[in-house]
Amino acid sequence: MSVNKEIRRVTTHVLQKMKHDGERISMLTAYDFSMAKIFDDAGMDILLVGDSASNVMAGHETTLPITLDQMIYHAASVVRAIKRSFVVVDLPFGSYQGNSKEALNSTIRIMKETGAHGIKIEGGEEIIESVKRIISAGVPVMGHLGLTPQSIYKFGTYAVRATEDAEAQKLLKDAQLLQEAGCFAIVLEKIPALLAKQVAETLEIPVIGIGAGKYVDGQVLVMHDMLGINKEFKPRFLRRYLNLYDDIYNATQQYINDIKDRDFPNDSEQY
Repeated sequence: MSVNKEIRRVTTHVLQKMKHDGERISMLTAYDFSMAKIFDDAGMDILLVGDSASNVMAGHETTLPITLDQMIYHAASVVRAIKRSFVVVDLPFGSYQGNSKEALNSTIRIMKETGAHGIKIEGGEEIIESVKRIISAGVPVMGHLGLTPQSIYKFGTYAVRATEDAEAQKLLKDAQLLQEAGCFAIVLEKIPALLAKQVAETLEIPVIGIGAGKYVDGQVLVMHDMLGINKEFKPRFLRRYLNLYDDIYNATQQYINDIKDRDFPNDSEQY
């Protein structure tokens, strides 16, 4: 299915209608103006300013080090580029876990200083008061269950989550709680496909997957993974649509060689 050109601006209402109509939702991360503009022009439904910026933009091992100020910088850059996409911003680690008031204050800063359309928050029952408080202030909230990277030191591994019955039942309960609290959508990360299918069929709100199989309402990937800008990350769920690492590497080497060989600039490239 091609991009619906009639949608001038994606909203939570549009996303809900897409689920109802069976139209799959496209979602990709973005962290800067230039890439966000390309994705928006291409017709991306949701752009996620992910705390994965901590990894792919800043080189940290986990998502934990990125600050609220840094997330605001990236989000504001993305929002300036978009005309169509719905922009969601991750609440970074440490900006909401303390209490619901802190979560709301962090959210208000993001919304006021970036112009984003909503926030994403990791966790279920343990952060439900924060979710309710943020939504009561009029801010759309996207949930995130399954593998929650901000809790990596608690899990100790990036392995598939909710393979055991107890954790699967908790995930189902948490998903229901997030919907009841008013979330407009939920991301499920790295869980069994049939469990994700059960969540998507049970909930009325859109369910977006990353490593959660084909039965959910949409898919999200990190742009650096999808475009092949990095080569190290090779999970089963990743489909690379380009191999930009090699393309950029080769172009850079050619540029260096042209300078060394005095080929660049040539006569037509000077004033």
